[in-house]
Amino acid sequence: MRSLIWFRRDLRIADNTALFEAVRHADEGVVGVFLITPKQWQEHDDASCKVKFLIENVRTLSDRLAELNIPLLIRTCDDFQEAPACISKLASETGCETVYINREYEVNESKRDDNVSLACEQAGVAMRRFHDRTIVPPKAISTKEGKFYSVFTPYRKVWDLTARETVETTPAPEPQPAIAIGRDPVPESITGFDFSNARSDLWPPGEDEAQRRLDRFSESISAYNVERDIPSVRGTSLLSPYLNVGVISARQCFFRADQILESSAGENEGAKTWISELTWRDFYNHVMVACPRVSMHHPFKPKTNQIPWRTDQSDFEAWKTGTTGYPIVDAGMRQLNQTGWMHNRLRMVTAMFLTKNLLVDWRWGEKYFMSRLIDGDLSANNGGWQWSASTGTDSVPYFRIFNPFSQSKRFDPDGLFIRKMCPELKRVPAKALHDPAKLSDAIASLGIDYPNFVVDYKAGRERALNAFKSLK
Repeated sequence: MRSLIWFRRDLRIADNTALFEAVRHADEGVVGVFLITPKQWQEHDDASCKVKFLIENVRTLSDRLAELNIPLLIRTCDDFQEAPACISKLASETGCETVYINREYEVNESKRDDNVSLACEQAGVAMRRFHDRTIVPPKAISTKEGKFYSVFTPYRKVWDLTARETVETTPAPEPQPAIAIGRDPVPESITGFDFSNARSDLWPPGEDEAQRRLDRFSESISAYNVERDIPSVRGTSLLSPYLNVGVISARQCFFRADQILESSAGENEGAKTWISELTWRDFYNHVMVACPRVSMHHPFKPKTNQIPWRTDQSDFEAWKTGTTGYPIVDAGMRQLNQTGWMHNRLRMVTAMFLTKNLLVDWRWGEKYFMSRLIDGDLSANNGGWQWSASTGTDSVPYFRIFNPFSQSKRFDPDGLFIRKMCPELKRVPAKALHDPAKLSDAIASLGIDYPNFVVDYKAGRERALNAFKSLK
């Protein structure tokens, strides 16, 4: 029997459940396929840097698969609607009796896979699906009443036990007997996406690079609980783009952190914190599956639809371009625009500034982030935005509004990150960067060309509080 494995966001050899099963059940070889869907990626607001990173990793995967005598075929479909005919036809043409896939949990992707399964069935081809993208699958955890957890903390308690008792990894497959099917070249460009400004130097592709990053992070993970909030240092794993396209599995990350935690007799606070962050990733997938409306531009809390979100294009443009007059907000947005990535603390700061201080619709920010992030992930991006906007599950209370100056004073006290991303402020004393009055005085006395505050912090905060208080 020959197997067809359809790769999507699982671009790796090690700990790939569908690949492991495809090889295990094939005695006449395995064929791989990757679908390029430019129109669909555009409709999902995928960033050009994200698509470039995806394609680079497909190319690296193809090389790794060739060493196993598994040819990777490339097919182009405009969108998901063309996938059923494409996959079922390819399976028949290559003599594959079964298609193996790792599940994707988004609404469109789930519907696509259902349609592909039906088309395969009609063509006499079976399809097998596996949970692989998360550490603990969505719906694997529920309350005693059989309901889904909508609050993170009780979810985390059950998740901890489930992960340690049930999660396993799968080994990389051995080389297969060669088959008379050649692999396809991976394209250098994709219609509709501009790769010219993507920072490939920051994100080298490949499974080996992801493992190197995990190894390097493991050496400093004990400081993660402190350094993860400081944008001027390398205090995070920088693995999110690799996790997003599946070049490394979340299980591999969890087991490494858990091993470190066990070796320290449970005393490594950094490892504990990183495991918690991996749990948030699972939690947002869990919420998306249990409550699909969150991935269709609707808030988790329906009553927040009543909030009179502002549609001020001028304020939104200032936020997008990093010209709000608030140094830490501007620095975060410039990092996003220049590198395709943003430090997690700054994602919260910039998101809350847009939704609370400017009271601009969170969906505008969610869409913009997706259009720029190399690690743009629907569940995590939506979860983060709804948390910041106080519209989501387990979200920050509406009355908790970050003060950008307090945030910068706490997490960038010397202004190292601010000055790096906003070089026009390099002569401003650190204390002035964290005090609105002193900042205005310094800008005036030094003759610096830096924008005025797009909104008065206190006035913006009061406007947001009143908007939420008015909800029925």
